[in-house]
Amino acid sequence: MRLHKAFLSILVLAGFAPAEVVDSAANGFTVKTVLTIQSPPDDVYRRLVRNVGDWWNPAHTLAGNASNLRIEDQPAGCFCEKLPNNGVARHMEVVFVAPGKGLILRGALGPMQPLAVTGSMQIQLTAVETGTRLEVTYAVGGYLPKGLNTWAAPVDMVLAEQFTRLKSLIETGQPASK
Repeated sequence: MRLHKAFLSILVLAGFAPAEVVDSAANGFTVKTVLTIQSPPDDVYRRLVRNVGDWWNPAHTLAGNASNLRIEDQPAGCFCEKLPNNGVARHMEVVFVAPGKGLILRGALGPMQPLAVTGSMQIQLTAVETGTRLEVTYAVGGYLPKGLNTWAAPVDMVLAEQFTRLKSLIETGQPASK
């Protein structure tokens, strides 16, 4: 237990906040990731929306190629993925845009698309002394026979990985390893 607490302390000091399942029930869940990125909010925002294929793990795409992803930062914009044979997947829709400050997207990511669920993802960027505080909150609701709470931890881990990769890309030039 002491080792676990020490490891978490190191992550927090390094700018990584552990991801968190905020709440979880049969009809939905909320997950949250908070990171501090050593770069100004405008740069983080630009890299978030313009270079999603550079930081998103290709293992968490439908076609296995993150360069096929795009985020259109405009109302009714698309967080979409180009698929083989002229196919496309609309992962989420952009419903709020504040350049340099954040986005709100609606929809069900990846494997949740065929389920009777939807979600709202709020991405907030706040200037702090050391750069930018990135806060991502994803609330998902709907119906799943075994309960949506069974999806909370896996979704939390995947989102934490993606935004940690963004942090790593901005700070080191390389996304974190898979």
